[in-house]
Amino acid sequence: MKPVRIGSISVGGGHPLAFIIGPCVIESASHALETASAIREVAARCGVAVVFKASYDKANRTSIASFRGPGLDAGLRILADVRARTGLPLLTDIHEPAHAAVAAAVVDVLQIPAFLSRQTDLIVAAARTGKVVNVKKGQFLAPKDMKHVISKVTGEGNESVLVTERGVSFGYNDLVVDMRALPMLRELGYPVVFDVTHSLQLPGAGNGVTTGLAQYIEPLASAGVAAGVDMMFMEVHDEPSQAKSDAANALRLDRLEPLIMRLKRIDAAAREAAASVAPAR
Repeated sequence: MKPVRIGSISVGGGHPLAFIIGPCVIESASHALETASAIREVAARCGVAVVFKASYDKANRTSIASFRGPGLDAGLRILADVRARTGLPLLTDIHEPAHAAVAAAVVDVLQIPAFLSRQTDLIVAAARTGKVVNVKKGQFLAPKDMKHVISKVTGEGNESVLVTERGVSFGYNDLVVDMRALPMLRELGYPVVFDVTHSLQLPGAGNGVTTGLAQYIEPLASAGVAAGVDMMFMEVHDEPSQAKSDAANALRLDRLEPLIMRLKRIDAAAREAAASVAPAR
């Protein structure tokens, strides 16, 4: 597997576990900056590479009344300020082809939401920016189906691809994670991200909102790292019950540091075990 560069960070290709962390949506300029600064401090203490994640617009919401964020222009100004003040690389979602180049002028990674993982024009527009493209596997797709999605990016001459697992639809209002999907996705040759917090959503299970099972973040994240991933994606919030998006499946910020340290230990053990059974060359 060839590693993917995100700023000064290398992901995949034998590099240690890296992280994508941040709130689901930009709630305000001050909240985004305070959260990013706290994440940077945790990452420094833990000795891990981190990309800050926040969305300027959450177009895929359960209800028309759901909070979507500050929008493209205001949101990108906030993210640019976060970068300038923290130095962290950035990731944000895009939902329209016209947003790709505009967002790429500010962020390092353009993320294709799971529900849009088959939208060719959107993926091609993201690929043509030359930025890293993180495509979330749709809740309706098998791991092998992602080879066609990847080819939409690489067909534009962009080899900087990340593929994210975020659960599979399991009946009404529920998701499950098939741990086999993680090594299956890695077999496609590009770094794999495990989005543990979105995998614990209960889509639309509330009265006009998505609920979730945040109490299972730690065990599910641990299982994912043990199965073999290159990045861990976690949405965090200082007070999840007050979050304006994904409140029920966000990790409380003060639980981030001990979880990262736990995942580092599991990653190291998994790599050691894999090396011990690797065939002789």
